[in-house]
Amino acid sequence: QVQLVESGGGLVQAGGSLRLSCVASGSMFSIVAMGWYRQAPGKQRELVASIIIGGSTNYADSVKGRFTISRDNAKNMVYLRMNSLKPEDTAVYYCYADRILHSRSWGQGTQVTVSS
Repeated sequence: QVQLVESGGGLVQAGGSLRLSCVASGSMFSIVAMGWYRQAPGKQRELVASIIIGGSTNYADSVKGRFTISRDNAKNMVYLRMNSLKPEDTAVYYCYADRILHSRSWGQGTQVTVSS
């Protein structure tokens, strides 16, 4: 089992920045990918960014050029740097981890609110 705890959410004005952090603990050895999803009120959860073993990254079109995902393997951390935030980025952001032959692990979520 992998435990994930997010932090770094909050209230920010449009155009501002935030950095989300996710610390992982537990069975780390078989993690092949980590990333972030978000869910806005009344909407489905959507993939924001992911990073796989080896460092390749993937982003939703809506955040490309504004968000950057990174991973610190030594600290078991994954980060999401969010710049030029927009009101439509308002959502609960969830960290996830994928392990070989295991179901996806999720964090509890952190709220990001962008005011106009």
